[in-house]
Amino acid sequence: MFNNNIQIQKTHWAMRLAPYAGVLAFIWILRGWIINGNLKELLLVCVGLAVLAMAGIVFSDWRKGVYVFFTWLLFEDLVRKYMGNNMAIYFGKDVLIGVTYISFLVAQSRSKVAKHFHPPFAYSLGLFVLLGLAQVFNPNSPSMAYGVLGLKLYFYYAPLMLLGYSLLRTEGDLHRFLVINVSLAGIIALLGIIQSILGLDFLNPKTLAPDIALLGRLTRYAPVSGVAVPRPSSVFVSDGRFAIYLIFVFIMGFGAAGYLLLRTRRGRKFVFPALALIGVAAMMSGSRACFVYVASSMVVLAIGMLWGARKEGGESYRLFKAIRRAATVLALSLLFTAIIFPQEIGARWAFYQETLSPDSPDYEVSNRIWDYPVGNFLAAFDDPEWVMGHGIGTASLGGQYVTRILGVPATKIGVECGYGILVLEFGILGLVLWLVWASIFAFQAGKVVLRLKGTWAFPIGLAIFWFSFLLLFPWTYGGIQPYQNFVLNAYFWVLVGVLFRLPELVDQTLPESGEMRSVRIGLDFGRSRKLLTQPASNRTI
Repeated sequence: MFNNNIQIQKTHWAMRLAPYAGVLAFIWILRGWIINGNLKELLLVCVGLAVLAMAGIVFSDWRKGVYVFFTWLLFEDLVRKYMGNNMAIYFGKDVLIGVTYISFLVAQSRSKVAKHFHPPFAYSLGLFVLLGLAQVFNPNSPSMAYGVLGLKLYFYYAPLMLLGYSLLRTEGDLHRFLVINVSLAGIIALLGIIQSILGLDFLNPKTLAPDIALLGRLTRYAPVSGVAVPRPSSVFVSDGRFAIYLIFVFIMGFGAAGYLLLRTRRGRKFVFPALALIGVAAMMSGSRACFVYVASSMVVLAIGMLWGARKEGGESYRLFKAIRRAATVLALSLLFTAIIFPQEIGARWAFYQETLSPDSPDYEVSNRIWDYPVGNFLAAFDDPEWVMGHGIGTASLGGQYVTRILGVPATKIGVECGYGILVLEFGILGLVLWLVWASIFAFQAGKVVLRLKGTWAFPIGLAIFWFSFLLLFPWTYGGIQPYQNFVLNAYFWVLVGVLFRLPELVDQTLPESGEMRSVRIGLDFGRSRKLLTQPASNRTI
């Protein structure tokens, strides 16, 4: 018995000392890495520990997980650039959102009052998903690894619409979501502006990985004046990703500004400066598409918000103030930038003017918006497998990594037109099903926006609808990259849930008082809503 007690005590002390011994061993390993200059391995371990810590937070509260995921999503590329485009970093976001999904399902199974989201476009989307699953086994695909890549790019973030719907329990949750994301966008825009002025070596290591070297240091030249136009990438690996992100966040920031002017002063000191920074960054991006889409989106949203405002109660005037204030802040910011950095902003203006002006000999608008994409779309039908396709993922982003890491044969297919990519991967049926589900979604989303007309949520709903329309139709037609861009893809799906949640948030804020009160009855997203008024004594609910 005495020997057994001694043995138990030894085991107890060994268990207590084991963690400390592990820490000491880890410190000793880190010491060796530092001495030998293996800083990338050290950074990779630190990032891995950070992901594990965040995963623990995410699993305990899936709502925090949504914010952790989007923060990591936005700044992941910055780490990747300094880690030689390490693929372990690339999959960090997928681990985080996977843990968030599990945490969400556990929370939903325990909750007896949670309301589930039933998308009104579920059947049409489901058909496209089923086709995608079948295309994994397409005999024309060189490897099923391309199919796994395609499923991730097209569908992995789709469950975010369920999380986006459940994330917003009250209007306060919506306010928090908008202010946080627009504020992060302001920081990223500011870094892009600084990079466009200081040079592309800022926020880029001296040597970029071969896969992203050109994307992170692209410089264009004005065709007539010949001035150089460096295209900043900010925290992202490519200038294109930064440019299209700016379009998205300008649309959402403009909608958030309209919402804040209607409802509250809280958050305005973050949203309006961020909107100004985003506008300046769009000008300094060197991207003609970014410049044009930001300017046109401002016009479309301004007209739409004024049309959707109630005439009584001064709501139209408050929205007009929001538009005027946003335009004034943006104009002053551009003027200030032009005064301080005339050469930098002048080079961008020369590039835009020489390629976008109809009287310029280097006018490219008609070619870029019609001739070039139409030619690429028709080229997809030159492929002998346009009926059946080559399999999901075979012409998608990231195919070079599948070839390099797994050693599978390269597909050597592809066109720039996104609808052409759908034909090459899914066959002609894939393009048809894409247009069907996207059209049904746009129709149902439009009905929600019309229901929000005259309410405080209309600016947000309109902004989400406009971004969704651009992503699914003109942007995807021009190229599959915007939809497969994990930043835009994740935001799109979470905003789908937010959009369809907005009518219920509006219902929560309806005034109720006295013997008479208004009762909104919403049966579903596909049916009209009626406003019934009756005495409380005669009402049966």
